[in-house]
Amino acid sequence: MSNTPTLYTLATEYREAADTLADLDLDAQTIADTLEGMAGDLEAKAVNIASLVRNMEATSASIKEAERQMKARREALDRRTEHLRAFLLGAMQYAGIKRVTCPWFTLAVRATPAAVEVEDAAQIPADLMRQPEPPPAAPDKVAIREALKAGRAVPGARLVTGERLHIGV
Repeated sequence: MSNTPTLYTLATEYREAADTLADLDLDAQTIADTLEGMAGDLEAKAVNIASLVRNMEATSASIKEAERQMKARREALDRRTEHLRAFLLGAMQYAGIKRVTCPWFTLAVRATPAAVEVEDAAQIPADLMRQPEPPPAAPDKVAIREALKAGRAVPGARLVTGERLHIGV
């Protein structure tokens, strides 16, 4: 187990020192020098963690690209499989062969269940049409933001801001 303090520990110690130094009757330069000395470890730890974050983001992007490539490959295999399956069925139908047996599997031409083919949806009676549920109403956050920025009161909504970490070059 490492004795290196965590970023949280360093940040806590820095904050406590800043609070303690503020309560003491010290000149601003002494306070700044003391905090600057403590900030070095904190900054080094922060840089290391930011480097880890960037490394993990790069790994995640690589995995995402690999997933995209694997999906494309799977879809190509699926299309080729369906093409070969249709080719085999057509050949067996053309030859009038209903069954082929081998040691590993059996091929059989079978009838499919009856399926409905809609030729013209406009002619289907209303009682045989599905009526999809309308989507529930949802707040339009863009419109609400613009209204609040313009000074309009919007009950049940408010503008909030936060902070985020940017790791840039």
